[in-house]
Amino acid sequence: MIEQAEQTVTAIIVAAGNGRRMGGIAKPFLPLCGRPVLMYALEAFAQCPLITEIVLVTRPNEMAEAERIAEGCEKMVGTVAGGSTRQLSVRAGMALASGTYLAIHDGARPLVTPACIERAVRAAFDCGASAAAVKVKDTVKVTDDWGYVMQTPERARLWAVQTPQVFRTSLLARAFDAAETAGADYTDDCQLVEAIGGKVRLVEGDYANLKITTPEDMDAATALLRKRKANA
Repeated sequence: MIEQAEQTVTAIIVAAGNGRRMGGIAKPFLPLCGRPVLMYALEAFAQCPLITEIVLVTRPNEMAEAERIAEGCEKMVGTVAGGSTRQLSVRAGMALASGTYLAIHDGARPLVTPACIERAVRAAFDCGASAAAVKVKDTVKVTDDWGYVMQTPERARLWAVQTPQVFRTSLLARAFDAAETAGADYTDDCQLVEAIGGKVRLVEGDYANLKITTPEDMDAATALLRKRKANA
C-alpha cells in the first residue's frame, strides 16, 4: 500500500453523454426532485473525506451549466470538454487531475453515497484498482445469434458493475496508452486495466446506485430519493 501522505484522490465525474434515449437532453442535467441529477453525485463526492479534488467532464455546450451547478464546491478544480466516446472523455478529465488515484463516476448516477465512494477508494488504496458492484439477482442466460440459450452462468459469480471505479493514476495512464496504441475503445473503465493484465477488485456497491438511462429510471430514482429523504 502507498504511504498515506501520497494518497490523494481526484474524482472525475463524467457528464458528457449525448442523451439520445432522453430526447437529446443530457441525463446529468435533468431535474430530479427539483435539482439537477449531476448535483447529487457532485455533493456525494464533495462529502467523502477521501476525495481530494473534483473534475467535471461535460459536452462543450454544457460546460457553463456544469460550472453553475458546481458553484461553491470547494473541491472543484475545473470543468473540461469531453470527447466523442466515454474513453476519450475520461482521458480529457485526467488532464486536470493531480491525484495519485482517480475515482471515475457516471454523472448520471445521482444516488451514490459517500460510504460507497469510500469503500471503493479504500479498496484501490490496497490493490490499485477497484469498482463498486452489486450481485446479480436474476438468472442470466448466454444466447447465440438466434436467441437460443447456450449457457447459464453461475449466478453467485455474476456482478453488475457500477461506478465509482477507482484506479492508481499511473496504472490507468498506462492502460490508456496501451488502448490508444491498439486502437481499442472501451465503454467500461475497468476494461482498460483488464486489457493490460491488471486485476480489479469488486467491492459492495448499492442497488439504489442506479444509472439514469431511460425515463423509467428517472421514476425509480425519484422514488428512491424521496424514500431516502423520509428516512433521514
